[in-house]
Amino acid sequence: MGQTGVSPSTTIRDRLVAALQSAEQDDPQGIRARTLRLVKCAMRDRDVTARTQGHCEGCEETEVRKLLETMVAQREISAREYDESGRISDAEREREEMEILQAFLPRPLEGDALEGAVEQVVEDLEAHKLKDMGRCMAELQNRYPGRIDTGTAGKAVRRALV
Repeated sequence: MGQTGVSPSTTIRDRLVAALQSAEQDDPQGIRARTLRLVKCAMRDRDVTARTQGHCEGCEETEVRKLLETMVAQREISAREYDESGRISDAEREREEMEILQAFLPRPLEGDALEGAVEQVVEDLEAHKLKDMGRCMAELQNRYPGRIDTGTAGKAVRRALV
């Protein structure tokens, strides 16, 4: 239950809740159900914090995406540390959890899609010089939140501006 068959209006939160319900029915003790329960608890914590700050509906979609990105990064570090200490089975478990979490993150723009987005932004901003690179990058991140790898996009913007 990742990106496939998802309408644009479906939020990450909705997809996570549906996937957790499905995982609970299939295998309540499985790694997928356990991982999604962790995400649900973390989202609930963020919702409580958001409500104390006056956001009655809970945390926003961007906060949920950042939460997932943080959890993926934590698992990458843990997997590497487990590998270095010879705890291969623990490293594999971390990688499994990482794959489950990544399925809910938006797919990054790559290849022709990234090139097209960069060309459109450069054209819209009427950017012509390398000094416009910061504006272009900021606009790309605004138009495609969570889908821009800054390293790859930076190279594409640089190519478009030179």
